Order: sequence, then C-alpha cells, then structure tokens
Amino acid sequence: MENMKTIKKGLFISVFGKKAWMTVFLVFLFAVFNACNNQETDDEKPEIDLTIADAFPVNCDTLYFGEDFSFQALLKDNVELGSYSIDIHNNFDHHSHSSEVTECELWPKKVPVNPFVFINDYDIPQGSREYKTSQKITIPAGNGNGAFDEGDYHFYISLTDKEGWSIQKGLSIKILKRR
Repeated sequence: MENMKTIKKGLFISVFGKKAWMTVFLVFLFAVFNACNNQETDDEKPEIDLTIADAFPVNCDTLYFGEDFSFQALLKDNVELGSYSIDIHNNFDHHSHSSEVTECELWPKKVPVNPFVFINDYDIPQGSREYKTSQKITIPAGNGNGAFDEGDYHFYISLTDKEGWSIQKGLSIKILKRR
C-alpha cells in the first residue's frame, strides 16, 4: 500500500513537474486567502456637510460666552462612520487652517491673556453611514483666572470613519460677551 502512494505521488510530479505542482499549490493558497478576505475596501474619506439648512456654526458665525449652542452638521461616509471631535481655540495670531473659502473680518492681532479652549471627542452610533449632529456645547463665561478673552477663534471639526480615514474642517468664528 505504501508503494502505491509513492507511485501515485511520483506519477503526479513526473506528469506535471515540480514547478506546476508549486503553481497549483500557490493558486490554491491565493484562492483560500481571497475567500476569507473578500470584504469591501474603504478608500474614501468621510464628509462634513455644513450646507444643510440648520448647520451651525458656519464660517464667520458668532458664539457667546456664558451661553449654550447646538453644533449641527451632517456627517457622511460611504461605508461606516467612526467618531468626530471638536476643537475650539483662539486665533489671536491670525494663523490659518480654515477650509472655508469665505474670509472673515479679523480683529487686530493680540496676545492671549485668558483664552477659551475646548477639545472633546464624540462617538457616532455603530453602523451609521450618515449622522446628523445635534451636540449641545456650553461656552462658559470664564474660569478661575477670570473672564475669557473675546475675539477670533477657530472651530475645528475632525471626522474619522471606521477604517481610519479622516477629514477636517476649520471655521473662523468670533466668541464674544453678549452686551
């Protein structure tokens, strides 16, 4: 019986050759690997849509210290959204990372004394391809160092999808004390 197995193995190799045997083996491995890995590849960045009717804030909007507002945007992805973050920081030095075409009128440059800073991450419900934010954000009037500095700020939105692709949108805004 053992001789019969050896003869069959030898017959296969002599009929097809060692290179053909390796080719068949590699094609088989490739087919098995592909069958296990046939998920759709996500190679598109997500989208932050601020053109919806109630989008807020948009470029050049004004927010007020001591008040709440609701961040409204439509977030989209072709496969699945992951999370988003908001970063609000001063633009007293007129640095730029705005992704908006409209230029806002800036106050004169100044040195920050007690600037407002806000950084927060938010989860998006699992399986979402589209998500409309309605995130309440409170801007306090001040902190232990006194009232926050009024003036030019950036409202920076970062959106990441489940695959890790990300997109950012920087808006120029003003944060003032309501008079």
